[in-house]
This record gives sequence, C-alpha cells and structure tokens, in this order.
Amino acid sequence: MSKYIIAIDQSTHDTRCVIFNRLGEVVSQHALKHRQLHPEAGWLEHYPLEIWANTQVVIKSAMDTAGLKAGDIAAIGLANQRETTVVWDKTTGKPYHNAIVWRDIRTVEICQQLASDGGQDRFRLQVGLPVAPYFSAPKLKWLLDNTEGLREAAEQGDAIFGNMDAWLVWNLTGGVRGGVHITDVTNASRTMLMSLATTTWNDSICRLMTIPKTMLPEIRPSSDPNIYGYTQPDGVVGGSVPICGILGSQQAAAVGQVCLTPRETKNSYDGASFVIMNTGTRIIPSRHGLLTTVCYKFGDQPTVYALEGSIAFTGLIIEWLRDNLGLVEKLADIEELAKTVEDNGDIYFVPAFNGLFAPYWRNDSRGVIVGLTRFTNRGHLARAALESIAYQTRDILDAMEADLGTELTALKVDGTMTSMDLLMQFQADILGIPVTRLKVTEPTALGAAYAAGLAVGFWRDTAEIQQQWSVDKVWKPGMSRQTRAKLYKGWQKAVTRSLEWVTIPLAERENLTPVT
Repeated sequence: MSKYIIAIDQSTHDTRCVIFNRLGEVVSQHALKHRQLHPEAGWLEHYPLEIWANTQVVIKSAMDTAGLKAGDIAAIGLANQRETTVVWDKTTGKPYHNAIVWRDIRTVEICQQLASDGGQDRFRLQVGLPVAPYFSAPKLKWLLDNTEGLREAAEQGDAIFGNMDAWLVWNLTGGVRGGVHITDVTNASRTMLMSLATTTWNDSICRLMTIPKTMLPEIRPSSDPNIYGYTQPDGVVGGSVPICGILGSQQAAAVGQVCLTPRETKNSYDGASFVIMNTGTRIIPSRHGLLTTVCYKFGDQPTVYALEGSIAFTGLIIEWLRDNLGLVEKLADIEELAKTVEDNGDIYFVPAFNGLFAPYWRNDSRGVIVGLTRFTNRGHLARAALESIAYQTRDILDAMEADLGTELTALKVDGTMTSMDLLMQFQADILGIPVTRLKVTEPTALGAAYAAGLAVGFWRDTAEIQQQWSVDKVWKPGMSRQTRAKLYKGWQKAVTRSLEWVTIPLAERENLTPVT
C-alpha cells in the first residue's frame, strides 16, 4: 500500500513540494523561488512556464531525497496562490500573457466602472465578494481587452483560463495531450464569477463582464474521490498517480490548522495575512467589509463556507523597512530593534501601500506613519510596524464578530512571523483572547495533503485528522481593557489619515466602503 502523499504548495513567491506520511509528518520537501515581474508601478506578474518548470523540479527533488517512486505515492494534493490569473492556449500550452498576480492593481478602472452601477457591493449577495482589483474576473477581463487576438481565441474555444491550480493540474495531467481543465470550489469562489449558493459559474456576471464561459474550468470538490486526473507515466512523477485534492492557499492553511468546525478561526502571518473563520454550511453575507467564501468541500458532503479578511501587507512591511529604508539588515533583526523601546512612542504605521483590503476596501488609501515627534527613534518605527500587523488582524476579527453576532474565544496562527514573541503577545493583548500556534510546520501543504488523502482513503475521515494536531505555544492576553481600547482608538484614527490620498472622481468615491 502506498505510504505517502505529495502536496504542492504554489505560493506568491515560491513553489514547494512537501511529502507527508500518515501521521501528517514531513518526510521530504524542496522549494524554488520564481521571479516577481513589475512592468509598471502597482503591477505584478509571474511567468507561468517558469512556475510549471519549478513545479517539476521540486517534485522530482523531494521524491529523490526521500528515495520514493510513483508506487509509493497514494495521491497528490495542490494548494495555490489564489486570484492570480493565467490564460493559455490549450493546443500549444503557451500562455497568452504573463500571469497577473492577486496583488496587481491594474484593474482599478475596470472595477470603478463596474461599481458605478450598483456600487462596490454590486455582486456581493451572489458571489460573496466586493468589486475589487484583488479578484480574478477583472484581471481576466483586462487580459481579454488588452491582449491581441485573445478574445477571438477565447470565443473559438482555444484560450482557457484558470488560477494557478488549474494551470498546474492541466500540465500534470498531460497538458496538450489531454490535460484536464478543472478547478475546485475554493478557487472558483475567488474569481467573482461563481454563485456561492450553487457553486456554479454565474451566467449573468460572465455576460456583463464579456467573459466567454467556455474559457472557465469545470468546478469540482476540494477533495474528490472521483479523481480529477492522473499524472502521466512519462511525466515528472514517473507513473500514474491520482490528483484529487485542491484548496486555495488560505483555505488549505485552515484545513491544515484543523479549522473544521464552525467559528474556528486562523490567521497566517507571512508576506500578507489572511484570516479565515469556518462558518459551517451557512453562507453569511458580510455587512462589515469581509469576504464570504468557500472554506472547502469534501466529496459529496455539503459545502463548508467561511468569512475571510485579507491584509495585503504584513510581513512585507518588514521587507520594506529592510530594503527601502535600510532600517535592519535581516528580517529577524526587526524584533530585537522593536524590543529596544517599551512601547510605540504613540506612533502608528498604516501600510496601505496599494490601498487597504478588508474590512475597508479603499483603493484611495496610501501608507502613512503618524504621530512622529523628536522623541521618535528607529525602535519606535520597528515596533509600530509589528503592531500594525496585529491592529489589522483585530480590524478583521472585530468585523467577523459583528457579522456573526458573537465573540471569538481563540485564534490559531501560522506563518513565519509567529516566531516573533513580541508580535504574538501584542496580538493576544490587542485582541483580548489567547493566540495559539500548533505544531504544524507546513500547514498550507498539509491542508492540501489532507484533501487528497481523504479522497483516496489515506486518512479515514476528518476525525482522524483532528487527532493529529497538537499545541506548540499559547500567548495569553495580559493588557488591561482600558489600555487596549486606547491603543486601538489611536490605530483607527491613523487609518482615517491614510484615506483619500489618491484622487478619485466624486461619483466613484461615493461607491467606496466607508471606514467604521
């Protein structure tokens, strides 16, 4: 019997292959970074063929390191950067354009035009999302409108679309030799084109945005016993292995963090941060600037939904302080610098470099540092940067509590920045609830592995998965209610100072989500 699961974690900055055993332990892994292309200010692209090449290398390297063959692998699961948009020719396998990354903001004008009739929440009841450059549909429309010959190829059925999951699965299952064109419900829910209630493509939105439905992949469960497809015998795996698990990266992290019951909530602290709360089979329309999205769907079981808040700049703030300001030499130095002061010196750093994501959704916002005095030093700036991550997380959790009508009692965390005790303790303090880090070194990859393993019986059920997790560390709140309220009030005031920096016409400004 096959003893291992391969998980491919295709993220914004690298592609990683992680091989797990039945205990959810890492047996082998390998990762490769890919290029970040910036054709213009605010634009970000990836080269899809580079990512496909890296995927093949990391799979082979991880298998070789562990001494494994295709027969040792029970199944393959995939987690991927969401919203990042790829369009390719199904007869040649060549992309028509570089992939447009989720953080890219070139579609602001398209989104303003869409919001001019019905506002930013025009499609929210149908798809759970505001009209924003973040999502795949505006990016796909931009490609159709601006890439020579693409619209004609799409209408003829030659050009097909997908997020990175669809691109990689198509290639892994044969590409031009019969590769399957599919996606899962979590990725489809990030396009702005899928109706949440039916988990099917929305005909009216596709027509409105002039997107041919023939371009879109088939929507499948996140964990599918019917198998999406098989790797090719002459491919990188060296044999026919089922591919049967797909989750968007943050949903994968939620599954890897075992957020499998309603109200369980996780946040990932990496370059960006994403807070996801499992809401069970309830679709909860957000009235407080959050996304309503799919958490996962396992086989023929009911779809599980989630509330989500996305923060574009968290760990990337530290990179900015290092690379743009030279404040530190290494990312790890930021915590030691922040510890040189007792508090933030009454300064606040709002890192709205490309606008604010949830719960504000303000494209007119830009980054600000406020409260500077002659007393302010490098330590205060470092501390304010770390604290901004915790404040943005509270913004989202407060919105979740308002939408849910109940208070949260705990937060599960993962990601590289959870190694910073100062940040995690401040997060617990400003939230007033415990923050728990599990003994999960690769939660995103593990979530993809769980999805694939459940599909083929590698793990019996979710109860077996829940038995595998254990606590690594807990940070308990120690701040008084009065101090917490005072600090957070200062943060909210700072956020208002970041707004309306970019001039937006009055008619379009009226459609922006207000700060509450």
